[in-house]
Amino acid sequence: MKILYTNFHQGDGGGHTTYVMSLARMLRQRAQITVAAPRSSRLLAEADALPGVQSIDLEFKGRPFQQLTALRRLRALLRKEQFDVIHVNGSADHRLCMLATMGMGAKRPFIVLTQHTDRTANSLGVRMRAKWGTNRVICVCGHTFRRMKDSVFRDEDLRVVHNGVDTTQFRPASARDAEQARAALLPAAMRRRLVVGSNAGTASYKNWLDMVAAVSLLPDPLRDQVVVLIAGKEPDDGQRQRVAELGMTHQVVFTGLLEDVRPFLSALDVGFVLSSRLETISFACREMMAAGKPVIVSKVGGLTENVTDGRNGWVVPPGSVSSVFKTLVEILQNRSLVAQMGIDARNTAQREFSLAQFVGRTEEVYLERPTGARSQLRLTS
Repeated sequence: MKILYTNFHQGDGGGHTTYVMSLARMLRQRAQITVAAPRSSRLLAEADALPGVQSIDLEFKGRPFQQLTALRRLRALLRKEQFDVIHVNGSADHRLCMLATMGMGAKRPFIVLTQHTDRTANSLGVRMRAKWGTNRVICVCGHTFRRMKDSVFRDEDLRVVHNGVDTTQFRPASARDAEQARAALLPAAMRRRLVVGSNAGTASYKNWLDMVAAVSLLPDPLRDQVVVLIAGKEPDDGQRQRVAELGMTHQVVFTGLLEDVRPFLSALDVGFVLSSRLETISFACREMMAAGKPVIVSKVGGLTENVTDGRNGWVVPPGSVSSVFKTLVEILQNRSLVAQMGIDARNTAQREFSLAQFVGRTEEVYLERPTGARSQLRLTS
């Protein structure tokens, strides 16, 4: 099978990069894999370094002339390689792939879209892509599936495939490794505190400032026991100003973007993902749980499909600083909860977040393409 993965994100790419590279690493032994992404993207750099994977630099966004050039390059690539499957991961790459495959007839590849967010899928552009550029839609959680059933995509083309993580790579650290991780990331005075952190990034909708605000409300004796650790793109000036206004400058540590988040996870006691919108299943949440960390999540998107409140983490209403505050007080008053819930988080990850299961079910979607010839897209809504 010949598979083309596409993604339009420049720079880090977050969960999209993790998603595509997880599939590419696992499937390259039994399929011919090509990854097309912008030259400046982390995805292209990682794909280029992966043996057995072909990487193509392609800009899916730009001015009309640039897009026309990209369209011609993509169409030439499709004719040359004759892919069985094109797996798209965003609106911009989906649109260009739709245009590039028009008129290919029986040689047209089977086009699979992964819906990574819970954005409304009913715009004119989405309607066009649903009608002329999609054979199957992978929904990364039950929440996304329910949202997509109310969209312009055909119900019979929707499939639920939960994102998976490598639980052999993401696993609980030894006491020594955890101590070394804290020594590398935190000032000496902070290493014995409760470390509450997130590798979900610093985008505003991730609501990480809600955690900072909640810690700032703790009485001094409790507040001095906590440090907030954040991995991801450096915060902007407005976000840093808000941290300062909360009096938390010396209790929040930013690591910046990390090539390997495992030492970061080792340093944590408790994870959090407090998104207010757009969130689906969250690779970050699943990685923290696989590393044996209980996670505080907001009741948004598919986050509650990971966490059972009171068992392997805590569920709070989105945007509720007071609920996060109460959860922190509960944790600080009974620190033994953290270890117990971390064990359950790890067990949940091993049972439900299998990378092999994720890749296998994705491959099953690819195998739904008609045999003996490439797929014809339905031209009726």
